[in-house]
Amino acid sequence: MSRRFLTAEDVRRAGGQEIIVDETTVVTPQAQEVASSMGVEIRTGSGAYTEPTPDRGPDADAAGPDPQFIPEPTDELMDTGVIVTCVGCNRPGVLGEVAGVIGNYNSSINDVSQKMVGDYFHLVLVVELGAGSDFAGLKQGLLELDKKSEYVIRVMHERVFRFMHRV
Repeated sequence: MSRRFLTAEDVRRAGGQEIIVDETTVVTPQAQEVASSMGVEIRTGSGAYTEPTPDRGPDADAAGPDPQFIPEPTDELMDTGVIVTCVGCNRPGVLGEVAGVIGNYNSSINDVSQKMVGDYFHLVLVVELGAGSDFAGLKQGLLELDKKSEYVIRVMHERVFRFMHRV
């Protein structure tokens, strides 16, 4: 079933004090804002408008993150986990250089994923901060390496990484 949408332009064109929509019509936030500013009430035949339940499709109940691929980290790892990505032209010693900086900050590499595409590499490291090391210091050290190398390094706290990549 296709959904109908009420847009801000629809509200402007209606020009009345009230707009009556179907129960399944989606009123955009912009339309709600324009209606409020113009003093227009949006409602359904049975009363005040409420946003309809999203249609997630026939497989929605079965969908969800697979625990095998997105493990729930322990609180300990969440406080000390860092995700480091490195991308660039391949040459001998790249992994050693990055690992050396991580070692200088008393941190450990818990997982490594590397992919080669032609002459380019993509490296992802899951790093655990060691005792006495801090995220800001490790990030600064890796970004200094980024400035003097021919590859790009990005450093992200694991909490931010997991938040950004949740489904």
